[in-house]
This record gives sequence, C-alpha cells and structure tokens, in this order.
Amino acid sequence: MQRIYSERLLLPAGEQAGMLTLNDGKIIAISHGKLSAKELAEAHCEDFGSLVIMPGIIDPHVHVNEPGRTEWEGFRTATRAAAAGGVTTLVDMPLNSSPVTTSPEAFSKKRGAAQNKCWVDVGFWGGIVPDNCKAEILEPMIEDGILGFKAFLIHSGIDDFPQSTADDLRQAMPILAKHKRPLLVHAELEGEAPAHDETQPQSYSAFLASRPKAWEDRAIEMMIDLCRETGCATHIVHLSSATALPAIAKAKAEGLPFTVETCPHYLYFHAEQIPDGHPEYKCMPPIREKDNAEGLWEGLKNGLIDFVVTDHSPCVPQLKHLESGDVLHAWGGIASLQFGLSSVWTRARKRGFSVSDLSRLMSQAPAAFIGQPQKGEIAVGNAADLVIWDPEAQFVVSAENIFFKHPVTPYQNQSLWGKVHKTFVAGRCVYQYGEHLQTPSGQFIRERDAVSGSVEGNPQAL
Repeated sequence: MQRIYSERLLLPAGEQAGMLTLNDGKIIAISHGKLSAKELAEAHCEDFGSLVIMPGIIDPHVHVNEPGRTEWEGFRTATRAAAAGGVTTLVDMPLNSSPVTTSPEAFSKKRGAAQNKCWVDVGFWGGIVPDNCKAEILEPMIEDGILGFKAFLIHSGIDDFPQSTADDLRQAMPILAKHKRPLLVHAELEGEAPAHDETQPQSYSAFLASRPKAWEDRAIEMMIDLCRETGCATHIVHLSSATALPAIAKAKAEGLPFTVETCPHYLYFHAEQIPDGHPEYKCMPPIREKDNAEGLWEGLKNGLIDFVVTDHSPCVPQLKHLESGDVLHAWGGIASLQFGLSSVWTRARKRGFSVSDLSRLMSQAPAAFIGQPQKGEIAVGNAADLVIWDPEAQFVVSAENIFFKHPVTPYQNQSLWGKVHKTFVAGRCVYQYGEHLQTPSGQFIRERDAVSGSVEGNPQAL
C-alpha cells in the first residue's frame, strides 16, 4: 500500500488538494483537503507539492511496427518513450508491422512479439483490407481481444495493407456493429490535385498542395453515410482538415455513433513555418496552415473533435531522406509518442484550456473510446495509472532525452511546457526523473464494449 499527495490532485470535479491511497494496482481511497507536513509524515505519504497528479495519458494511435519492422520501432522502445511522456496505455495500429494485423494468425504473432517488453499497458487494433471483410476472419480476432479495426481509403504507404472501398466496408461494418467494435478510418479519397512536382522534391508547399483538404472532406462525408447505413461506430483518425467540421457537427447532431481525433502536430505546427528540405515534418494528411489549425482548436473547444492522439509513426532515418531534404520521397509519419502531453499543453495553455480540459482530451475521452473508463479518471476503484507533472516547467527536446528508437522528430529543439516527473502504471512507478524503473510488466487490454464503454474483463498479462 502506498500514499501520494498533491495540492493539485485532478479529480472529476477539478483540481484540489488531496491524498490517494493505492493498493493492488487500484486507487482504494481519496482524502480531500490540504495536509500538514506532520499529517503527511504520519500517513507515510509521498508529497508532490504543487505538481499535478492526473490520470495517465491514453494514446490509442501508435505505430509500434513490431514484429517485422522492429528496426523502425518496437514494443520495448515505444513503451519506454510512452512512460517518459506520461502515457500509461497505448493501442497499437495494425501496420506497419510485418505481418500486418489482418488475421487471427498475424494477431497471435503481434501479441507474442510484445511479451515481456512493455512498460505500459497495450491494446491492439486489427486491420480491414479487401480480402478479410468476412465474419470467419474478423470474429476470431474480436474473440482474441482486438479492440476494433482500421481501414484506409487511400494507399496506406505499404502494399501489404491495401486500401478498402465503400463496398468492402459495407461487408465489414455490420460485423463490427454486431460485436460493438468501432471502425477507424484513414479518411482521404483521391481526387483532383496537382501532383508533387518531381523537379521540386524538397518543396513542402508542393507536397501540401498534392493532398488537399477536399480529399479528407469527401472521405468523411462518405463515412458518415456508411455509418448511418450500417449503424457501425465510426471513428475518423488524425483529422487535419478543419473544413470537415460542419459535416461532423451534423453527424453528431443526428446522433450517429461518429467520433473524431486529431493530433498534436496539426495543433502545434503550421505549414507557413515549415521550411523546404525538412522531411521530418511530412505526414499524411499533411500539416496545414495556421488558420486551419485554429479551426481544429475550435473543434476541440466545442466538442466536435473528441480527443487528441499522437499517431506516432516512426521509421529508420534513411527513409526520411534527411540529408537530401527530399520531402517527395520521404516516409510520411511523425515520431512524437513521448511529447504528446507537453506539445498539446504548450499550445493549449495559451488558448484558455485548463489541465482538466487536457485530461479530458488525452485521458478520459480516449479511455472511454477504448472501453477502459476506469483508466481515464481518478476515482476509488479505478486503475492507479497516473502521471505526475509540472505544467509550469519548460524543457527543450533533444536527442539525449528522447526514448523512442530514432531521435528523428520535428519536435527536436522545441521548447515545450509541461514536464513529466513520474509515471505510475497499476500503482507501480515505471518512470521517474529521466529513469525507467521496475521491469516491463504492462498488461494486455483486451475486452471492451465500444458502445457503452463497459468493461467486460480485466487486463491480462502480455
């Protein structure tokens, strides 16, 4: 049993002084109000003063890439980075591992690859591709613990995860709806746009023009129609286009099971500031202009965008073409898992968002989405998954303080607000002051109810 105290304990009602008692991986008691030094000593309580104690960050959009592409990233390095960033649970995407997670056999290999390597809890998304949209493939994956399924409406970047058509999704979505699992969609539909000029491979503006907002907007309208038609919970991943928000507002007003996420890089960076010859900023959909970013912030403020995830998508440095600055041919993906909390807070604090707002967008809402609401709030009986951090502290991102496999990220040299001091997973301190503690003991998050958010079972050992 252990006790921790802070003058800034984040409870559902807001920040207040209080003490948590932790035991057997859970919060078993909450004492409200300020405690004197004598009372803290008598309670054998660790005092964190004015640091915030908050529910751990939940990141349901992470490309771990293991097995098969572990030279890009792996469970050991990804979860160490997660813990250093206050992330206590992540959900792994079905690509860019090899094999991709589109069959029960591939899922078994994926789970085996994660054994004894994870500092934080881990769940898994499966993939929808044209040749697996059938119950005999999808239902065993659900039975084995897949939380939901992701599809691409455009080339995914790797040939072994082909894009799906509307007809493919019409086959898969009723199966997912039956089992209350969401469909996650990379929403871009190709259309008229200027191709990235081969004579200007370093040009960021040429890349941006080649993937316009209209591609996203059209894809989202299609997915709203399919959501209405099938009743399948539908989730738009990494929204970058603010012009899609009116359609999203109508879908939500209609009561459709339609949710949306965006990413720190769309909120933190602006296309106008991105110099040519810097492929570390390349991702799909692309980082857009400042006005668009402000529209996304407004979408977060008014609830049209449900939560924020990193979409951590690393690769080996060679594929980023950093030396040549070749944006056209560089891998599209941003490594950021460790810096989600800090990068979002850096921008959010200037826009009137509170620590409670941040926790709602990066802990509570994503926890409910993956069917683990006991991870998203500090309450008696909930998981003792906690991040202890200083919203008023700044730090500079450098290669020396990056824990994911390759220190290739547009956040390098950025000065961010919000420094993580400690991270607890199931009551165990797994990270403190730049050091990882314990041994990898993360759990496999497997059972959930995507619609009601009720938890059907406990996490299992990886």
